[in-house]
Amino acid sequence: MVERTMSISMYQASIPHFIRMLGNLSSIIDKARSYAEAEGIDESVLLDARLAPDMYPLSQQIQIAADMAKTCAARLAGINSPQYEFDEITFDAFKKKIRKTTDFLRGIDSELIDHSHDRLITFKLADKEVVYTGRDYLLANIIPHFYFHVTTAYAILRHQGVELGKKDYLDNE
Repeated sequence: MVERTMSISMYQASIPHFIRMLGNLSSIIDKARSYAEAEGIDESVLLDARLAPDMYPLSQQIQIAADMAKTCAARLAGINSPQYEFDEITFDAFKKKIRKTTDFLRGIDSELIDHSHDRLITFKLADKEVVYTGRDYLLANIIPHFYFHVTTAYAILRHQGVELGKKDYLDNE
């Protein structure tokens, strides 16, 4: 039996997925806004909602997902990450942050990321310095964390009564 292997580039494993899921998150925010308007709920109620008292609220889930995608892409590409404020308090402001993030992601040269699998990624985490190869940083750290925050944002809104389904989470067409 002939064993076949398939390769996927670091770019293919990251940027298109970040863009797609951030687009889905933006669409989910649209549904949350419509729900809040229809139900007469101030959007801050949804943005402050959380699944458990010790978890971050929706607002921070969105901020973290967007920040993780842009920071990861910049680190893998070996470029500086744009610095965005964490001061959003409306659905429109979060959609703007997502749009800025996806514009940044679309502008990154795929070649810079494709050659990052062995690049050492070093940063401070709490009070210690951590070092990953680009591949481990993306696959073992960023991807699980990114999807966790997008999924949690979805779950918070679903728990609050926003009519969302699996299609909203997975599709961006």
